[in-house]
Amino acid sequence: MILTVTLNPLLERRMIFHSVTLGGEFRCRKEFFTAGGKGINVSRQLNQFGMKNQAFTFLGGNNGKVLRHCLTDDQIEFSVVSSKSETRSADLIIEEDNKRLTTLFGTNSYVTSEEASEFKNKLEKMIQNCSAVVLSGSSPCPETDDIFPYAIQLAHQHDKTSILDTYGLHLKNCIEAAPTIIHNNVTELEKSLNINLHSEESKIDFLMQLYKKGIKLSFITDGPGPAYAAKFDYIYKIESPQIEVVDATGSGDAFVAGIVYGMENSTVFEEMIKSSSALGVANATTQNTCAVSIELMEQYLDKITISTIGKKMKLIDDSPSY
Repeated sequence: MILTVTLNPLLERRMIFHSVTLGGEFRCRKEFFTAGGKGINVSRQLNQFGMKNQAFTFLGGNNGKVLRHCLTDDQIEFSVVSSKSETRSADLIIEEDNKRLTTLFGTNSYVTSEEASEFKNKLEKMIQNCSAVVLSGSSPCPETDDIFPYAIQLAHQHDKTSILDTYGLHLKNCIEAAPTIIHNNVTELEKSLNINLHSEESKIDFLMQLYKKGIKLSFITDGPGPAYAAKFDYIYKIESPQIEVVDATGSGDAFVAGIVYGMENSTVFEEMIKSSSALGVANATTQNTCAVSIELMEQYLDKITISTIGKKMKLIDDSPSY
């Protein structure tokens, strides 16, 4: 069973218009609510693969009640710690004529120190009963900043795989805790760590720094630009096809779900990179966040190009001889 952890869930109200302009009055053609938050997105995508998983998060207020219904509608198994604070929300303005998405985020939720302690207590028991834990998304407030590093330590203690995909002030401490696997996009890394990753050389250097800290697999994505991956100290460059983007929301989360799928099925690393990248691309071609079918993913597999940089891995023929 895979455990996904989301500290800062999001109730999304999606409003569909033909087009809008700032300062005008418009009536949407359709509106509906969806459950957002990076770990929750990963859970939704894992459901597409038939992988048993559970989403763990904070929920509070009326938004939290609506988000519960959304999780149930999506058939996402979940567990929560209730917060006194209202779960954050966002309005997503989808313009069909010009294929544009505008997201208006509300304020972050506030989690008390008591609620954070309850979350960590439950987390310890849940990590013992999972094969891997996915730690995704931002931390809403200082009271929750130590939860992901704590979860990584628990995963080490119980010999579980930890996959980290977060950003913000707590990222440095999360990296120091040395998760098994880490994924970030370039913008998140640059803003969170105050570093410059404009060049290929700087990305490779950063991947090597992560390896030296004990992180086994590392991934850096950059929207439509080339992505980079490291397995120990072997570096790979991943190039994806140009597509017409409908909604790129959750493409990084679909990518992470592909990593989890590959790890759980002991997939060859290069094949895992291809399927993860194909998931990210396919997700951006639809309006449904992290609901990519295997069939849709497979349409992009052969369009992903992978090359090695620098040190090359030796291939050993371990097939039986007769």
